[in-house]
Amino acid sequence: MRQRWSNLLFAHWPVPPEILRPYLPARLELDLFEGQAWLGVVPFTMSHIRPLGLPAVPGLSALHELNVRTYATLDGVPGVWFLSLDATQPLGVWAARTLFHLPYLHARMTLTETQGQLRAVAERTHRGTAPATFAATWTPGAALPLAQPGTLAYFLTERYCLYTAGPDVRAGHHGPGLWRGRLWHQPWQLYEATLQEWNSTLLESHGLPTPVGPPLLHAAAPLDVTVQSLRRV
Repeated sequence: MRQRWSNLLFAHWPVPPEILRPYLPARLELDLFEGQAWLGVVPFTMSHIRPLGLPAVPGLSALHELNVRTYATLDGVPGVWFLSLDATQPLGVWAARTLFHLPYLHARMTLTETQGQLRAVAERTHRGTAPATFAATWTPGAALPLAQPGTLAYFLTERYCLYTAGPDVRAGHHGPGLWRGRLWHQPWQLYEATLQEWNSTLLESHGLPTPVGPPLLHAAAPLDVTVQSLRRV
């Protein structure tokens, strides 16, 4: 699949590893930066969605997404582990759950820009899952140098694999299935960001404690991404 990611904000908090360890399958190891685990919330707009070699389908080629993530490794390969991915396109949610084994959830969401300020508002509508709401307003600032290996910004943003154990994260913890997908894109152009608003129950919907203190923020420029089919590992 090819797609474009825009209006993206990385919001991260440091978390003791023992809090996140139960949220990963036994085969995955938490990826730590200087002994610390990190938990992220990432709102963005996905557009220009299309299979390789085929045109985009009108009405099905764009959605807003809001994911909860941490970071993991398997056999030394670092990647993203998603606790949830709330999204607005019903068919896209079905396809991601069915074909890519990812824990996508139905949600209502808007992501708008007004005079350089971005605002995302979301409400989870997926049946049989814990409710969650989200509202954030932020302003991107000055451009940052490209993140270099060994830095925290690189660790949090330059991730070229994802892991999943199926659309039901809790069941996947104990199941035999584990898949790895690879992503291809240019390095992120990151920006400083300032929060004007942050109200969220996303982390709490997973039974995680409310973070203490403001998140570490990185806004990002639009980026074209190619996503490979997932392979069982």
